Amino acid sequence: MSRSLRIQPETTLQLGQLELRLPALILEAGPDAAKRFLEFFTATIRNRNTREAYGRAVRDFFAWCDLHGLGPLIDLEPIHVAAYIEELTQEKAAQTVKQHLAAIRRLFDFLITGGVLRANPASSVRGPRHSQTKGKTPVLLADDARALIRSIPTDTLPGLRDRAIIGVLTYGFARISAALGMDVGDVFPMHHRLWLRLREKGGKHHEIPCHHNLEEYLREYLEAGGLEKGPLFPTFERKPGRPLSGTRLHRTECLKMIKRRARQAGLENAEMLCNHTFRGTGITAYLSNPESRLELAQQMAAHSDPKTTRLYDRRSDEVSLDEVEKIGI
Repeated sequence: MSRSLRIQPETTLQLGQLELRLPALILEAGPDAAKRFLEFFTATIRNRNTREAYGRAVRDFFAWCDLHGLGPLIDLEPIHVAAYIEELTQEKAAQTVKQHLAAIRRLFDFLITGGVLRANPASSVRGPRHSQTKGKTPVLLADDARALIRSIPTDTLPGLRDRAIIGVLTYGFARISAALGMDVGDVFPMHHRLWLRLREKGGKHHEIPCHHNLEEYLREYLEAGGLEKGPLFPTFERKPGRPLSGTRLHRTECLKMIKRRARQAGLENAEMLCNHTFRGTGITAYLSNPESRLELAQQMAAHSDPKTTRLYDRRSDEVSLDEVEKIGI
């Protein structure tokens, strides 16, 4: 084994905000298993959000194995994985359970190719059925989104930053990780308009022109902040004047900001909102225009499948409300 990678019982991986300790079953299986486990997260999974999600899934599975006294690693069987998945199905949504199963299955596949195991105990296990035609992400009506944006005070730098963030999420159809991952140089002029450069899943770069409102939000924010390089949306220093720091705003901090701004705007569903609310809000508002086209919404949102774009389309909510009011009782 390379001297640069010493496997100790206390070895941990920092996956975003998750600190993942090597499970006991992996450590007991020997240094090759421990090294392969570390390589699975550090070498094969490039997306940071996926690493963190898979880390939680694997952590929870091995904690369950420890709780039930299962082991050693080589003795794990499909019936054990199936029992865990069945138990998990009682607690979590089907989509989450399928993600956990995918993480476990991929880890065991990686251990097999590394010669640690001979068979994958998760390969024959099936997750719960999951069919979804409408997303669960809460979406704002256009009037509520407009009221929220207008309620943010713009006489302070935090207000200008927060309005710009919500603008990028709404008008740019941006994923939260792509929006917060932007640098100042990712806002650039072209064809007499500001454009956004977003880093999407799979390392793809997606460029989209700014809506005129978003252009105004970004220009005012950049001018007030004097930003020339570094993260586009940094945190603020905890001292008088609260100048911008060089630390990129994290999505959990962004979520707190969104809920706080929504409460201040008097939105009744403020606590239900999430970072993806504005992506769905923007897509729904666009598709409500009779001249819009689904394939263009898909392109603007950088979705590989139009089915994903349809999950964000909540026009049917307004139709349902109109129809309910026709009940003459």
